[in-house]
Amino acid sequence: MAGGGEEVTLLGHWGSPYVIRVRLALYLKGVPYTYVEEDLRSKSDLLLRSNPVHKAVPVLIHNGRPICESQVILQYIDEVFVAGSGATSSAFSLLPADPHERAVARFWAAYVDNEIGAPWDKAFRSRTEEERAAWMGKVAAAVPGLERGLRECTDGGRKGCFFGGAGGVGYVSTSTSCSAAWRRTCTRSMEKVSGLRLFDGENTPLLAAWLERFGELEVARAVLPDVDRVVGYVRMIHAKNAAKAAE
Repeated sequence: MAGGGEEVTLLGHWGSPYVIRVRLALYLKGVPYTYVEEDLRSKSDLLLRSNPVHKAVPVLIHNGRPICESQVILQYIDEVFVAGSGATSSAFSLLPADPHERAVARFWAAYVDNEIGAPWDKAFRSRTEEERAAWMGKVAAAVPGLERGLRECTDGGRKGCFFGGAGGVGYVSTSTSCSAAWRRTCTRSMEKVSGLRLFDGENTPLLAAWLERFGELEVARAVLPDVDRVVGYVRMIHAKNAAKAAE
């Protein structure tokens, strides 16, 4: 457990869902850490030294040793910080103990990153409305698959869990914060910016309920950014990209 001689530092940016997922994991595991906000337009020497390959956040620095890429960081946190004062129990684990359930959790985490997170990021950075709409179409096409996965993993929603994990909050719900907890905020922001609604009670009832439950958790309230701040950030990036396209 972090504490005593342990030193844990997270290099991040408030608007990154990948940083948010790491902050969720650290909170759930009860790991005290120092957070360093990075200016991505003028990256620090520490960031460039710690992640010389991608030069990106998040980077977790544990006792002077950097760990990069959010999925890798999540698994590192789960393996290294075994017991603590986590939100669920003194032996909280992000991944389930059963090997098959762990494999299923990793599958859905990868699905969200590849099929929803990646095109969503492309849409976010698109320079034209047409390009943005095309990428968001790919996101919308992947959402029903996630709804089916949630139905299977929760026995039609009757288990009431958050895609597994001790106490109902685990690796998938943390790992997929960019489509769950953080995306809940971003989804509301997207609705404000463009009127697009991806998760609703009629077409994706389990996901809609899951997002609402997750958003009410103490960890989500503690870590998620304000919706209006995200709206401003999204609009700023859209305007910046549109200006580049007009050059």
